[in-house]
Amino acid sequence: MCYAFIKKILFCLDPERAHHVTLKTLNLAQKLRLTQLLPSVAHSPRTVMGLQFSNPIGLAAGLDKNGEYIDALAALGFGFIEVGTITPRPQPGNLLPRLFRLPEQEAIINRMGFNNKGVDYLVEQLKKTKFTGILGVNIGKNKDTSIENAVTDYVHVLRRVISFASYITINISSPNTENLRQLQHGELLKNLLNTLKAEQAMFSTNTNKYVPLVVKISPDLTQDELAQMCQIFLAEKIDGVIATNTTVSRDGVELSPFATEMGGLSGKPLMMRSTEVIKQLRVLLNNQIPIIACGGISSAEDAQEKIAAGANLIQIYTSLIYQGPRLVRDISKKCPV
Repeated sequence: MCYAFIKKILFCLDPERAHHVTLKTLNLAQKLRLTQLLPSVAHSPRTVMGLQFSNPIGLAAGLDKNGEYIDALAALGFGFIEVGTITPRPQPGNLLPRLFRLPEQEAIINRMGFNNKGVDYLVEQLKKTKFTGILGVNIGKNKDTSIENAVTDYVHVLRRVISFASYITINISSPNTENLRQLQHGELLKNLLNTLKAEQAMFSTNTNKYVPLVVKISPDLTQDELAQMCQIFLAEKIDGVIATNTTVSRDGVELSPFATEMGGLSGKPLMMRSTEVIKQLRVLLNNQIPIIACGGISSAEDAQEKIAAGANLIQIYTSLIYQGPRLVRDISKKCPV
């Protein structure tokens, strides 16, 4: 009831402004210990990728790009939090407007373009956080770095954040950075993953800490493209796959006044396609690599469907905007252990 009122106010604001207002308000509430009044989240521990999760519900990357609100977001009861996408150098992202609500479909279209304050800023935030749970860092390349030189950007960010991260997500599937999705294919993908796995191994040898590498993939891949990717994931011993990022499809939102806006679509319309990708992954990966479901989860039943399809963990973002923090509790009560 309370969030329904808050949402009405927030939805009167520009979406990007509402985003910042929400995070700053949540941060203040956490400092005043008002977040202790939120409904408790059921404890449902599980071990995935060698990491111990208190529950299977994670916050997807994109909400807290610069790691400024980790402690406040942790108060919502997430089993894990993923920050980013972060790039080597700060960048403003794409031109405004770049974020659009589709309330009738409980969806969002964004073309943010990896707007962030850069990896050095993120590291300073990670040094300050008191959060002791599972923290993922989502990494990408700067817009003006060519695809041929992209591996250099990923290596730079990985080296800076690996000592702070529980796991690292390699984002090669955002539709909002030109040509980025080329990294999902062939020699470009092999070279990127092989190089990052070598960095992972070197860090593990030097510190005796193993930090899993996860790849976030597109929902717009063909079956053949997905099969080829999975062969590379298995060969390179990738630790996890997030399925999926946003889609360039407009299925299910054709009647929205924003349907023609460029960018990635998230929310309820992505549910079916994301689940189908998970089912394919389970077969193609032969249950050898864990799957994190992301895309269209807006209820406990949706979460159960993702797990039944083959997911080990789930992530939410868009549904949190439409339904509020109570959704985390509702899902946690019904997710199987």
